[in-house]
Amino acid sequence: MFSNLDIDFIIFGIMPYAALTILVVGSIARYERDPFTWKSSSSQLLRRKQLIWGSILFHVGIITVFLGHLIGLFTPVWVLDAVGIPYWFKQWMAVVIGGPAGIAALIGSTILLHRRLVDPRIRTTSSFADIGIMVLIWLQLAIGLLTITQTLQHMDGSEMVRFMTWSQSILTWNINAWSTMIDVHWLYRAHIFLGLLITALFPFTRLVHMISGFAAPFRFLLRPGYQIVRSRRRAPLPKRAGSTPAE
Repeated sequence: MFSNLDIDFIIFGIMPYAALTILVVGSIARYERDPFTWKSSSSQLLRRKQLIWGSILFHVGIITVFLGHLIGLFTPVWVLDAVGIPYWFKQWMAVVIGGPAGIAALIGSTILLHRRLVDPRIRTTSSFADIGIMVLIWLQLAIGLLTITQTLQHMDGSEMVRFMTWSQSILTWNINAWSTMIDVHWLYRAHIFLGLLITALFPFTRLVHMISGFAAPFRFLLRPGYQIVRSRRRAPLPKRAGSTPAE
């Protein structure tokens, strides 16, 4: 049985580097080896109205939550001090903006998950990874909303600064960064664990389509390939000399 120290070291000391390494290496490997699998595999022809509502709520909510986490965790504390933003104000902004965004994303993911599980045709064309990653995201959103109950007990911003310090220490390769997270509430621990797990699974699921729009132009510039276009030609091309008709 792991002690608290062992669990904290694994989640906050080892998993961040493992997840980021798998994310980068796995994404590059998949794009190079199987570029045609780099897609969302949409099933938009089935239950289209349900897909539209679920997709809008989910994407608007999840993008807001993601950007909020990105800015909130990786903005240096000294920047807040220099600008004069009180910690408590930033904490309230996280609750006021992140809370509704998280609820919207959770409702949207519930609609999308229901659609994928209930409709027999969509269920048949869904892989284990498709359903599994959606379940993990749903759990992550639910736990994230539950962490608000703990956040409201630390509105002075002390816990927020703690998470900011840990996140930024990971990026600066501070091997003792995990020690700042000892004995955090289990909801935060579960939320971070699931976030790192989803990050590690990212290259092996449909989530890779999130960065396809950024990767494709760079890949084309560095190594131009073929482009498939639809011809407006109404008559077939003349036969080449020596060619034989296909049977």
